[in-house]
Amino acid sequence: MSSENLLDAVRIVLVETTHPGNIGAVARAMKNMGLSDLRLLRPRHFPDGEARARASGAGDVLAAAQVHQSLDDAIAECGLVIGASARLRSLAWPMTTPREAAGTLVENAAHTPVAVLFGREKSGLTNEELQRCRLLMHIPANPVYTSLNLAMAVQILAYELWIAASGDSVAAPDPEFPLASDAEVERFYNHLEQVLLHTGFLDPDNPRLLVSRLRRLFGRVGLDQNEVNILRGILASVQQPKKR
Repeated sequence: MSSENLLDAVRIVLVETTHPGNIGAVARAMKNMGLSDLRLLRPRHFPDGEARARASGAGDVLAAAQVHQSLDDAIAECGLVIGASARLRSLAWPMTTPREAAGTLVENAAHTPVAVLFGREKSGLTNEELQRCRLLMHIPANPVYTSLNLAMAVQILAYELWIAASGDSVAAPDPEFPLASDAEVERFYNHLEQVLLHTGFLDPDNPRLLVSRLRRLFGRVGLDQNEVNILRGILASVQQPKKR
């Protein structure tokens, strides 16, 4: 697959962006590096003249941007979702750098749409949003001044994606089964939680920590569609055990 086709499968998702100029600057950063799929989750102002002005030649990326009202809609088809996190979290989550993330994204983009979530300018992504991600991407910076604006962060990843997609060894062998989409994985997590509550293994008054750890566990694996079907079959057998 050509580098252009690989990059077409990479989705940049901006979550509740406050300043429209940042949306335009992100569109410009994307076009500089061959990215075109921009998704906006509940932006405060869009469309907006300042976004068009800051796009500066990337008006086509901006015009094609899709606005979503739910994260489910923004990433439903994606087999791999990575979240950009400016700070380390109390619950350890698999971490990656922009260079490592780009390689992983390009490798998976040959078989499935992939997405990177960038959070709010002031507060980033919520813990609930990060739990939808298999990996968290952290951009190392000067510890004395680590502040990167939204477009800067996107530009760093976009550059690494361009380099990764332009390499000689980006084509991965076809997998036996495609990665499960975000929607399929979410249905599995919901099913798992129901069964754990049903069996009494999960405390209904405090389910979040265990569920978060299970998400982290399965997220490290990167479930494919067949594995999700197997796991849900096991859960269904627990719910309705056959008589001997």
